[in-house]
Amino acid sequence: MTSGTVPFSSPKTSIRRARSTMTRLLFQGVPGVADDSEALRAHASCSLVPSFPRSLEFVSDGDELHEECGVVAIHGHPDAARQAYLALYALQHRGQESAGIATADGLHLANIKGMGLVSEIFTDDVLRKLPGPMAIGHTRYSTTGDSALLNAQPIRVESTKGLIAIAHNGNLVNLGNLRTRLERAGAYFQTTSDSEIIVQLIAHSQASTLVDAIADSLAQLEGAFSIVMLTRDRIFAARDPRGFRPLSIGRIRNPGEPDTIIFASESCAFDLLRAEYLRDVLPGELVMVTGDGVTSRQYATGVPQSSCIFEHVYFARPDSKIFGRWVQESRDQMGRQLARESHVPADVVVPVPDSGVTAALGYAEQAGLPFRLGLIRNHYVGRTFIEPEQRVRDFGVRLKLNPVRNLLEGKRVILIDDSIIRGTTSRKIVRMVRGAGAAEVHLRISCPPTVSPCFYGVDTPSKKDLIAANNSVEQIRQYIEADSLAYLSLEGLLQSVQDEKKVGYCTACYTGQYPTQWVDVDEILPAAVSQ
Repeated sequence: MTSGTVPFSSPKTSIRRARSTMTRLLFQGVPGVADDSEALRAHASCSLVPSFPRSLEFVSDGDELHEECGVVAIHGHPDAARQAYLALYALQHRGQESAGIATADGLHLANIKGMGLVSEIFTDDVLRKLPGPMAIGHTRYSTTGDSALLNAQPIRVESTKGLIAIAHNGNLVNLGNLRTRLERAGAYFQTTSDSEIIVQLIAHSQASTLVDAIADSLAQLEGAFSIVMLTRDRIFAARDPRGFRPLSIGRIRNPGEPDTIIFASESCAFDLLRAEYLRDVLPGELVMVTGDGVTSRQYATGVPQSSCIFEHVYFARPDSKIFGRWVQESRDQMGRQLARESHVPADVVVPVPDSGVTAALGYAEQAGLPFRLGLIRNHYVGRTFIEPEQRVRDFGVRLKLNPVRNLLEGKRVILIDDSIIRGTTSRKIVRMVRGAGAAEVHLRISCPPTVSPCFYGVDTPSKKDLIAANNSVEQIRQYIEADSLAYLSLEGLLQSVQDEKKVGYCTACYTGQYPTQWVDVDEILPAAVSQ
């Protein structure tokens, strides 16, 4: 890959260069490599290049929910960029559209980001261009802001408070008012991502110190944010006062030297780095790490916690500990409770891989039925594919899943999945299982019906596209062609994720009752996808 980005010149080559951008990198502050941010920004403002499409899912009807992103931060490691790369690799499930890493060495702050998977972007040659003992990283699936290289994170901004790079997981719901106020105050926005608003608030704060400016700025935000920030000599990490999104602190012990401090969206990233999990960043907490150690302050208190319950249902990896609880344990309990609430006579329990596996294990054990992998997932399909003629029914699902006929034929099947969004994928899977010879197909969902969109960092369809918002359970059953359909009750879900810590959860997607003030939906709907 060549250094820098492809230069822009005439409109005649805009389409060709739009295609080339899909594989290029943006270098910022990297010695010896041109920073083409301004050229990219000017070109984008001319609207000659369409927004980049999100990663194509194998189920082409988009019948899945997507987490926005994952963030990491490393302080006190001689090869911080490589550590950040490994952590992002473990968090790849949280976003496959773009990735970036920024590093600092006390004097310089370099940032490299690109479109694609972490392993595609950060080769050895690229990582060598990111020296320093501090790093932050980000892997993204966009919700707010155009899906484009410029909006990939970390976002690096030169401000009145110094050079700052930021990586953000979540979604701000008061971004329209904040952006308008900042622009009136003279702020110049370099991206259309809501994450830059945080940096601009810091830059325009009247506080005399950087840490006070950050605390003052975070207190003005409404919505979901777990963020990591990097300056030339410090790392900051913070969560919003309601704790919507997860963010954990880990440590690598270095005998005779200061510990390496790590922040990550999920604790599974610590395992790959051989780091120990310490605790979660608290809701409303701002943590600063310098050469002198770790300090913390609460910039907001007294707000009820409303962590995203769907992290336990689907987003987080089963081997992660989030909101102080192991995801594997939560999903096992969801499956057990589902069996208590809605079991019917059957011969076998089959999960929809991979998200339905743990709940299906719990269901099978509770019901006393054999667990069988009756659907096999193809993990080696690329992120895009050429679909054959439309007359080939259900090709997208069949590319991703394949039934094991000898396990399904003649059986009464309990099929376990984590959710139903539009219903189109569920119908295809039920048809597939029945086509493999199943005598009966009983679909069980390990969460309540999804009836409302999420405004806090989840790419959710509008209410009109959510099948459960417009149909009864019986109508959904008829549509997906199952012999029976049952969801886990809200009470059962809350019981499954609760422990002695009594964490408060956001259940707005199941109830329509939002923990923040109602906002203009047009401000926070996901970025449009180019076709």
